[in-house]
Order: sequence, then structure tokens, then C-alpha cells
Amino acid sequence: MKLAGKVAVVTGAASGIGRAIAEALAREGARVAVLDLNEAGARETVAAIERAGGKGSAHRVDVTDVAAVDAAIDGVAAREGGLHVLVNCAGWDKPMPFVDTTPEFWDKILAINLKGPIACTRAALRHMIKQESGKIVTIASDAGRVGSTGEAVYSAAKGGLIAFTKTIARETARHRINVNCVCPGPSDTPLFQQEFAAQSPKLAESLKRVIPWGRLGVPDDVAPAVVFLASDDAGFITGQTLSVSGGLTMV
Repeated sequence: MKLAGKVAVVTGAASGIGRAIAEALAREGARVAVLDLNEAGARETVAAIERAGGKGSAHRVDVTDVAAVDAAIDGVAAREGGLHVLVNCAGWDKPMPFVDTTPEFWDKILAINLKGPIACTRAALRHMIKQESGKIVTIASDAGRVGSTGEAVYSAAKGGLIAFTKTIARETARHRINVNCVCPGPSDTPLFQQEFAAQSPKLAESLKRVIPWGRLGVPDDVAPAVVFLASDDAGFITGQTLSVSGGLTMV
């Protein structure tokens, strides 16, 4: 197994892409701490991990609360004897024309999608730098690479994550910490169904036609890319952005 003996933290893993990533890391031998505001969903993810023979723990954490993030990640590292992998996956959006958004909406989008991963990364690095090793994989979005109509502030946040990833990769390379970014395209997740498909079924259907692969992504498309970047197979890869979008973007 690629991650035997490793300890991983995955945020936003109560459902969707985060859950698929947590389960995939566990299948490769990692002990996975599932961090999510949805505690019931986090427990369901851990139950699925354990049914498959893996090990996991559930933690109710709001990634916009820096003190809570610090406490949760420090706690995991203390109990497990270290921290080897961080996957920043927690995110949220609600599509609408930019002119209809409000400062309160901007603050919420930036707090969850940009400041949250920044806080988690800082907390994880305190442990990884001491170890002189670690893997950080942040889930951004192709919206952050090429923009996305109706997602202006979300795109800005995800673009910020891409730049943040590259900078942290440069700063921590001397500590042998790999920092990379995965950008899913439109994906069939609970968030997509609730905030996109339910609001605009025609938009959801049109996305399938513009994706060269001919379908929306699914969580299990993204998880193997994260496993690769979290493993020693990607030991000489850092500061990179990988799109998993069925060819929707080619940049």
C-alpha cells in the first residue's frame, strides 16, 4: 500500500469529493482524520472506511475558525504520533451573477474556500516542518484557472489557492514537503446537485456537452490523483496544478 503507516487529515470529507479522497487514502493504508462541519456525515465517512478495513476518526471542525483548526490538527498529530498528509477539500459556493452578490456573501466564500485552507496549511506545516517531510494537496477548481460564469468570487478564491500552493511549495521544499493542487471540473456531487442542478437544470445539462469526455466528473475521478500526489510516487513533484476535468480545460 502506498500510504501504509501514514496519518492524513482530509477537510470537507463528510460527502462528495472529500469523502472519496478519505476512503481512497484509507484503502492505501493511511489513518485518516475526517474534518467537517457536518459531524454526522464525517462519521458516515469513517464508518465506510472501517467497513473496508481501514482506520479513521471523525472531527467536527469549522475551517473558518482558526483556533478550532489548530486544536483539531494538533490533536490528530499528538494522538497519531505525527501528520504526513493534509488534503484541503472543504469548500462551498452558490452560483449567481456577480452584481447580485453582497459583501457578506464575499466574506463567506473567501472564509471557507481561501482562508480555511490557509489556516489548515499553517497548522499542518508546524508538524511537517519538524518531521522534515509531508504532503499537502489542496483541492482548488478549474474555475480558478480559467474563470466560471456565476462564480466570480469563488473563482477568485480558488485562483488564490493555486497561487498560495505555489508559494508554499517554494517555501517548504527545503523541508522536503510537497505541496500541490488538484483542480476538478464540474463534478456530480451533493453540492452540485443542490446549488447548481436544482437551480438551473439546463446549465447542468449543458456542462456535459462542453466536456470532451462527455460527462460530469465524479468524486472517484479526483481521488486517485490525490492519492498519487500524497504518495512517494510524487516525491519530486511540487508546486503543480493538475486539472481533473475530462478535458474541459487544457492549460
